[in-house]
Amino acid sequence: METGTGMNGEANRAAEASTGTGAGGESLGASGGGPNAGMSRETLNRWRLLLGASADEALAETGDYAQETFAYRELDEALGYLYDREYGEEQGYQGRSGGRGGGRGGSSLTVPGWLGRVRKLFPRETVEILEKQALDRYGLSELLADKKVLESLEPNINLLKNILQFKSRMKGEVVASAKEIVRRVVEDLRRKLESEVREQISGKRNRYADGRVRSLRSLNMKKTISRNLKNYDRDNRRFVVDRLYFDGRVQPYNKWHVVIAVDESGSMLDSVIYSAVMASIFYRLNALKTSLFVFDTEVVDFSGRLEDPVDVLMSVQLGGGTHIAKALRYGETLIENPGRTLFILVSDLEEGYPAQHMYRAAKDILDGGSRLLALTALNFEGHPVYDERAARTFADMGAEVAALTPDALAEWIGRIVN
Repeated sequence: METGTGMNGEANRAAEASTGTGAGGESLGASGGGPNAGMSRETLNRWRLLLGASADEALAETGDYAQETFAYRELDEALGYLYDREYGEEQGYQGRSGGRGGGRGGSSLTVPGWLGRVRKLFPRETVEILEKQALDRYGLSELLADKKVLESLEPNINLLKNILQFKSRMKGEVVASAKEIVRRVVEDLRRKLESEVREQISGKRNRYADGRVRSLRSLNMKKTISRNLKNYDRDNRRFVVDRLYFDGRVQPYNKWHVVIAVDESGSMLDSVIYSAVMASIFYRLNALKTSLFVFDTEVVDFSGRLEDPVDVLMSVQLGGGTHIAKALRYGETLIENPGRTLFILVSDLEEGYPAQHMYRAAKDILDGGSRLLALTALNFEGHPVYDERAARTFADMGAEVAALTPDALAEWIGRIVN
């Protein structure tokens, strides 16, 4: 049987999710009465949904299936609007041999109409798969060009990445909506990461020392209750608290300078996002002084704008060349006390200029007494692609080279600072 549509594995999962089960569990070649004899009409309909219109002729050989009995036509049109692009066809195409032609309704769909339809037909998890495929695989940037459509998309890290990639094409009110989505996703990331980062870097809580910082996070509930039991009002059955007790820290704050240099080439997009979020968290810690700059063949310093990571991300220009040596030399000028400086280079180490200049700049930073960490990736999911020879050279000269999650980076910094 010819598999005529462009549905890949993601499309199959979308189709299976919509019908409640997959079609892969039954063979198309049953014995007796035709190639597909013995299959129920429901099973044939599921196979038709997965395989596309080019399967109509083969399925019709069973005698139990006809185009007019196809039960998932609306689902088929919604999936076909996206996945038929695998063949480079637009929504107004005339159809290939055995494919969708006139009268199927696909050409009447618009991007907003398609989005509304898939939200009606599919569960949320499937809609997210379809949105991701539309943007990442098929470049359906129309999703980001309409203010109402953009605001209807699920705010998540994938949408954030697409906004950063397409932001130069956005105009007017769309830019404001995009910025608000970026803010929501970034703030969600920051909230998830900040608590652990603070604990790793500022020192663990000391339950035996009363802290000077009065905050809900450092409130010692057990100590507060036990010390105030004497104030229990038996007549009114009330617990009266006349003093709150807070945990101290294992050690006082110890100022270290963290310099973060971020390669803004397209392959480093995830790392750019997490670097901006982590830098904004570091900026709020009394234990650290934080500098952040991004680079391609030029350097842009965002150290004075770390209060708002959204502003940083919306200012980043992805792509272009890479001049790591220039970035290292610029970062070197920011170092005031090498013995208390952590220099973090976030890059795939693919230098666009003679590599010996990059190595010499890195060695000078290390010889000066600073710690140097080359991060080939900073995210939770990445499979870093980087220059292995450059990574080995950095490691041989004394730098640490790794792909880390944000919490692992905080742990690395915390180990040194504490």
